[in-house]
Amino acid sequence: MKAGRRATESELETLQRETFDYFLNEVNPANGLILDKTAEAWPASIAATGLALACYPVGVERGFMTREQAVERTLSTLRFFWKSPQGPEPDATGHHGFYYHFLDMQTGRRAWDCELSTVDSAFLLAGALTAGAYFDADLPDEREIRTLADRLYARADWVWAQNGGATVTHGWRPESGFIAYRWEGYDEALLLYILGLASPTHPLPRASYDAWLSTYRWERCYGYDYVYAGSLFTHQLSHVWIDFRGIQDAFMRDKGIDYFENSRRATYVQQRYAINNPRRFASYGEHCWGITASEGPGPETLKLDGVERTFFDYVGRGVPYGPDDGTLAPWAVVASLPFAPEIVLPAIDFCIHQAKLKESNAYGFKASFNPTHPGEPGNPFGWWVSPWHFGLNEGPIVLMIENHASGMVWRLMRGCRPIRDGLQRAGFTGGWLAEPGVVPGDPPREM
Repeated sequence: MKAGRRATESELETLQRETFDYFLNEVNPANGLILDKTAEAWPASIAATGLALACYPVGVERGFMTREQAVERTLSTLRFFWKSPQGPEPDATGHHGFYYHFLDMQTGRRAWDCELSTVDSAFLLAGALTAGAYFDADLPDEREIRTLADRLYARADWVWAQNGGATVTHGWRPESGFIAYRWEGYDEALLLYILGLASPTHPLPRASYDAWLSTYRWERCYGYDYVYAGSLFTHQLSHVWIDFRGIQDAFMRDKGIDYFENSRRATYVQQRYAINNPRRFASYGEHCWGITASEGPGPETLKLDGVERTFFDYVGRGVPYGPDDGTLAPWAVVASLPFAPEIVLPAIDFCIHQAKLKESNAYGFKASFNPTHPGEPGNPFGWWVSPWHFGLNEGPIVLMIENHASGMVWRLMRGCRPIRDGLQRAGFTGGWLAEPGVVPGDPPREM
């Protein structure tokens, strides 16, 4: 299948507005927690909540909600996290300034015996800092937002999260202690390290960032040289908040590119892989791509057109090495919009008009689809489409459409002291970092 045109500005605006509605509706207004997934009795996700905090300023600017509504929602969220129970108890909300990956929507306490997640906490804190950067009026409620954002950020004990190692651990469980895995190899933890380096209370040492850089894999795929990470989302999530155009750390200075260009190349690798289609999945091509961590139609094995196919459930799909079972994620396509609009806009058009992934959906695109899997008998698509929306998918759509259209979030975070300090402490130079901005060492804001 081929799309004949690019998604229009009007279609992007509609997609952004419909997607934003997820954060208006799938929320507990009393504590600001955002539902992780639109399934019955599902918990909240702290990453989705952090993305919501970053989306509210976009909603104000785009007229999706009033400033007063955004202030009320933001304050509910930040007050909850500031006052929520911290400690080693297995039913707390967090520990050492970090938070559990999933929280009960009503009580705000740990759900499912999940892990205390360092990277999801980083997304939550980044959302809080976005709110602090946007709500700058000299009014009591907006002053409180700024103060709570600073205090929540300062409470995270990044050194504790290293557990005596050079890099940062994935997290911790009260029953078993620190998770064995660490944030190593290029991935979404770029934001985590930048925030950790700039902490005013428990900063990561510069050596931790250098240790992380030492684990990168520089590869050549389909004619593109880049820092490898298979799942497309790993090349996107840190870029939701940070404008990496024209700024470089030591690794990127040596390679002669920046992380923005790296993500552009990763996006093109995705398209080239789909065109090459080594596993011969249905519909893959120039305008049908987007392989990332996502939900799928499995686990099951089917024989289709004489070929035995194994399908997965939720897994970290990636290219060019897999896993790949024919499942694609439209949100991950949209999140690459700032990097390569020339190939992303036709792919969005495909998702809207040929795959019809917006039809009868409350919140824009569904999470994922698989044109190779037939789906349930009689389904209206003729192939498998996820029945769910995920908060973690909705946020990047809203925010990266905005960064493409106006650069709003990037501009806000250029003036955010932790972002600027963290980049400089990681060794980034050039570009907008050389321009006047927040002076390192400015005192924290007070109410």
